[in-house]
Amino acid sequence: MRLAAGLLTLLLQVAPAFAVSDPSELLSNPAMEARAEAIGSHLRCLVCQNESIEASDAGLARDIRAIIRQQVVAGRTDKQITAYMVQRYGSFILLEPPFEPLTVLLWGSPVIALLLGAMIALLAFRRQRREAATIAPAPLSPAEKARLEALLRS
Repeated sequence: MRLAAGLLTLLLQVAPAFAVSDPSELLSNPAMEARAEAIGSHLRCLVCQNESIEASDAGLARDIRAIIRQQVVAGRTDKQITAYMVQRYGSFILLEPPFEPLTVLLWGSPVIALLLGAMIALLAFRRQRREAATIAPAPLSPAEKARLEALLRS
């Protein structure tokens, strides 16, 4: 058991080394590379869908990373590169979709769900209190009345 735990610990410590990008993708200028990584971290991998292209190892993500690096080297701004990607792949490529009339429901649905849940809980609580207040206690039988009076006298 200790051997398995030790091997698992070793594997978890070594695993990040295998997640490093292909060195041939990286730019020689560290500032440009940092900019390309920042742009890529805001773009969604269209294959994985819930990962940025910087975190993805899919072939399409590698291609998009290469395009970004080419455009960074060509001197385009971050906004120009992002606009190019949106024009080419649609706004779905953005990890954080823009606030537009079409995405209002997407942005507002958590708030709507929370308010709806609170309203349902409040109505259920009020109904339960109302029902509890209208229920009259059952009248005591003569034996129960006699016992109650005996308890009160003692």
